[in-house]
Amino acid sequence: MNKQAVVRKGRKFDQVLAGAREVFLRDGFEGASVDDIARAAGVSKATLYSYFPDKRLLFMEVAKAQCQHQAEAAISTMDTTRPPAEVLREIGHTFLGFIFSQMGQRIFRICVAESDRFPELGREFYQSGPMTMRNAVVAYLHAARDRGEVRIGDMDLAADQFAELCKADLWPKLIFGLRDSFTEDEITRIVDGAIETFMARYGP
Repeated sequence: MNKQAVVRKGRKFDQVLAGAREVFLRDGFEGASVDDIARAAGVSKATLYSYFPDKRLLFMEVAKAQCQHQAEAAISTMDTTRPPAEVLREIGHTFLGFIFSQMGQRIFRICVAESDRFPELGREFYQSGPMTMRNAVVAYLHAARDRGEVRIGDMDLAADQFAELCKADLWPKLIFGLRDSFTEDEITRIVDGAIETFMARYGP
């Protein structure tokens, strides 16, 4: 990333993020103007640019904060004493709920579109939310193995496999523009199938 495109934190940083989140969720990335973001945040354009020289940086900062918040909320409610089918069902629905949301879709598209110019964006976003959630899943699987509820050798691989199973059928339709939303029944069908397949491989 070039030296000009660096996020600088200051007194009104959180205020700018809150305004940007409101505008991005309402207008999308392309539709969001710097004027609208500055107005929503209650700051001048000069202040906005002093924190975020590039709109993509601002979007990804908003996305990171949103994803981190959702990951931490999901982890805080995860009861690691419950059996795998119950915990994995909750994880699957949380995961799909985010990646199928408007913000989740926009994050994915920006990461792909800007991967050549700003490869750090994707890496920073992944570490802020998806990696946090993945680590929590790995920790849960260790606990479940200790109780004899699963038989897993490579915990990292198993956690990644479950995430990929949850994306079956629906995710390709989303990224290729065949669908832009899914019903709760469709999501439940995929998550339940993912759990059944996962436990068939790793169950005791």
